[in-house]
Amino acid sequence: MNHTHAALPTPWERLPRLGLVVGGAGLVVSAIGAIAAPGALFPAYLVAFLFWVGISLGCLSALMLHYLVGGAWGFVIRRPLESAVMTLPLMGVLFLLLLPGLHVLYPWSVPEVVKHDPALQHKSVYLNVPFFVIRAIIYFVLWSGLASALRWGSSVQARTEDPRPTWRLQALSGPGLALTFLAVTFAMIDWGMSLEPHWFSTIYGAMLLVGGGLSALSAMVIVSSALARVEPLTELAKPEPFNELGNLMLAFVMLWAYMSFSQYLIIWSGNLTEEIPWYLRRSEHGWRWLAALLMIFHFFVPFFLLLFRSNKRQPQYLWRVAAFLLLMQWLNDIWLVIPAFPKAGWLWPIFLVGATAGIGGLWIALFAWLMAQRPLLPRNDPLLADVLLHHGEH
Repeated sequence: MNHTHAALPTPWERLPRLGLVVGGAGLVVSAIGAIAAPGALFPAYLVAFLFWVGISLGCLSALMLHYLVGGAWGFVIRRPLESAVMTLPLMGVLFLLLLPGLHVLYPWSVPEVVKHDPALQHKSVYLNVPFFVIRAIIYFVLWSGLASALRWGSSVQARTEDPRPTWRLQALSGPGLALTFLAVTFAMIDWGMSLEPHWFSTIYGAMLLVGGGLSALSAMVIVSSALARVEPLTELAKPEPFNELGNLMLAFVMLWAYMSFSQYLIIWSGNLTEEIPWYLRRSEHGWRWLAALLMIFHFFVPFFLLLFRSNKRQPQYLWRVAAFLLLMQWLNDIWLVIPAFPKAGWLWPIFLVGATAGIGGLWIALFAWLMAQRPLLPRNDPLLADVLLHHGEH
């Protein structure tokens, strides 16, 4: 079979350089913010970091899910997924920029606060700076190791028609998916829920994992739609695989809404003083309008649009829904994080745009560069021939 690389469209060739320029400018804005207004910069940077790392982790989960269940949808986005997961080492480096702001972000990291708070003293065995950093290192080593193993295994499969490399990837994906779920759950508790350490939710980590999965699918739909007319992806970029991707997006939209509403219903009906203030902070000073917007445009509108099969079978339509969902997930991350910092002031929106552009520029630059290194279809995968045959292509 042919292993030659198809040339990506001209705009893709410029993405790495453009991403580096935008990313560098965004990080300069962030550096200025860290000096001038750390109380506004670090919450904004955390929002941007959670958004982009959520896409990377969602892609890692989707890639392993594809190895386990197969399907044409996975082959349409396989190469973008393999490129996206290799941004996880970069995200590990960008996580280090949060460390100077730990005392700004997390009350449990301030000794004077812990000394006067019995609840934080009780939780200090887990919530302390050295253990926090050690856990983050473990998370990124695990995720980066899985990503590297999956990409390396795909490279091995590309050099041989022996199906065993794919079988080994399938064997890795089962336990890898379970470990990823656990690690992401704990990471979201560490990085998000512990911003307000007196509050807790057993569904918080899983809810952010689902949100990241939805963001990842949305990003991959945008990429695959842009490349649908590029050889050899045209062999597979038919209406049916995009319909399957749309179905997955619909499932994640419903799962995100179910988890979000379940958390709200349980906490609000419990009416406990340790839990209710979390929602009160997110229903004051205009945040209630963002909550209402998320309810309508993160669930009801995309739910309605993705119900129709005709919408999901058209890449030129589906990518617009995907882009809209990415925007909603970004706003959702803002709603989760920023209300925890009532003294962040008016500068945080400026720093948020800068941090999102900074991290995103570097993410896109690396992603686009990795995309150009491989052909768009994994030709030697033993399951691909069956998929192509099913779609009437040889």
